[in-house]
Amino acid sequence: MLSKILNSRGEPVVLNEREQRVADINQRQVNALGYEINITTLTTIMKKITEQKFFEVPPADYIPLRVGEGAWSSNLVTYRSFQLSDEFETGVLNTGGNNSRLAQGDAGVDSVSVKVLNWAKSIGWSIFDLELAAKSGNWDLVTAKERARKRNWDLGIQRVAFLGARGDSACLGLLNQVGITTDTTTITSPISGLSPADLKTFTNAVLNVYRANNNRTAWPTHFIIPESDYLGLAGPASATYPIRSVLSLLEETFQIMTKNKNFKIYPLAYADNAYNGGLGQRYILLNYDEESIRMDVPVDYTNTLANSIDNFSFQNVGYGQFTGVQAYRPLELYYFRY
Repeated sequence: MLSKILNSRGEPVVLNEREQRVADINQRQVNALGYEINITTLTTIMKKITEQKFFEVPPADYIPLRVGEGAWSSNLVTYRSFQLSDEFETGVLNTGGNNSRLAQGDAGVDSVSVKVLNWAKSIGWSIFDLELAAKSGNWDLVTAKERARKRNWDLGIQRVAFLGARGDSACLGLLNQVGITTDTTTITSPISGLSPADLKTFTNAVLNVYRANNNRTAWPTHFIIPESDYLGLAGPASATYPIRSVLSLLEETFQIMTKNKNFKIYPLAYADNAYNGGLGQRYILLNYDEESIRMDVPVDYTNTLANSIDNFSFQNVGYGQFTGVQAYRPLELYYFRY
């Protein structure tokens, strides 16, 4: 029996201190996660199973999510139309001239192509797996595996919606779009700590820079802020008259100024620097409109029927298609960062 692991050249494989620590942790987890658990005659296996939890954020609350359109495509192409006419006054006619040439109105078009990513993962089990799991209590092995894969899809789509796909620069999320104006001077500290006077100045400033950025052509519908800051907005806006929270005051102010009673302020854990890979504390104003910004899921999560070639080992596949987030009107998306 070999006491050392050898590589393809017959040389011992030596782990450094960090690699050895990671290997030890992984080994303990592998040994601990299974259906073989020691019990005694005084042990009772409870019917209710406690499952692992993750923080979950519905992407469709933050950006338009189009599902089921463009299935089985490798790219999704969206056309954008532009007005190319001259100034309005060039259309004024001089009726006293002969054969005067008319000014023309025209339009142009370009296209935005978005890459579609294909995703698939399998799960498998054997008769031994099922029988051994059944003897361990009320744990349904196949259901657990299917739930794990579906959760992997859900959490993956969630992360792509906000941070993009790891290792693919063509698949970006809401927080790391390229070419978006990033303002580092308007918000320099948590807004939950602003005084009543500063709150008034704040709402005027953020709306004004957003409007100026898109040449006064659009109003924002959503203000997305780090969750750590959002949790402080429940406090009173004024110590003298503690009847309104900062959150309700801000939302009402934005709703009045944008003339949109549905304007929303949403918390986002990914907007906190600790959860976004060092992008900083991110605040976002955007126009929730499919023509402005969108993520596509051409094929939603689907799983195949379990099958076997020997009636002993079984396997099925879960699959889907998705894209990153695309800002079709980039001037209607605005970042604040500190």
